[in-house]
Amino acid sequence: MLDWFDYYGHVCICFELLSLSTFDFLKANNFLPYPISQIRHMAHQICHAVSFLHDNKLTHTDLKPENILFVNSDYSLTYNTDKKCNERRIKDTTVRLVDFGSATFNHEHHSAIISTRHYRAPEVILELGWSHPCDVWSIGCILFEYYKGFTLFQTHDNKQHLAMMERIQGPVPQRMIQNSRKQKYFHCGRLDWNECSKAGRHVKAKCKPLRKYLLSHGREHHQLFDLLEKMLEYEPSKRICLPSALHHPFFLPLVHPERNQVWRNSCDMSR
Repeated sequence: MLDWFDYYGHVCICFELLSLSTFDFLKANNFLPYPISQIRHMAHQICHAVSFLHDNKLTHTDLKPENILFVNSDYSLTYNTDKKCNERRIKDTTVRLVDFGSATFNHEHHSAIISTRHYRAPEVILELGWSHPCDVWSIGCILFEYYKGFTLFQTHDNKQHLAMMERIQGPVPQRMIQNSRKQKYFHCGRLDWNECSKAGRHVKAKCKPLRKYLLSHGREHHQLFDLLEKMLEYEPSKRICLPSALHHPFFLPLVHPERNQVWRNSCDMSR
């Protein structure tokens, strides 16, 4: 924060001038995924930034690729042999977290609905109350998008959103169903969802168990998906916290760069 001022009751905060958002760069790159080494560096910074918020009793509540900006979005062009097209490769993966307009202190009123739809945690949809873990869910969705180039939960309907979650992560836990204020989404303790309907066929065609999205069976890919599974845990109390996430094996090359043979200088957090 460089400065702040009050404009007719609106608190305005001044930050450094930043570059493209991680979403805008992805879009300009024809939604070609980021390389896993770049995802690792961006993920580490995002987790560190949001962990700082949580330490200060704040929940961001609107984490998404549009709110993560590159400090410098200069890029080089490389030819992608699989896609048979030129691909933009960001030169420096240093990012900043922005847009604190919806950030909420622990003691403040918690709105029933928060987060942009595609990054909304299950406890928010089910109106079970929310806290810091809802940010962790959003980060999991963001990292998947960086990895695959498309949104994990592409929907605008709550019940369909839950059906997608079940297709990807398995059934919603009974405790969450029983305590939910949204009983209209369930019947006899199960999601009231018809897989034979048009919407049901769409979810079945578009969604699959999380590990089925792996692009490679290399160790770092499996490590990323292990982290994603922990971030996309249904139960907020069981979802990984960010200090623990920062010690996940996926981030080990940031601590010991010499263990990674394809390390980028821009990803060296020790400089």
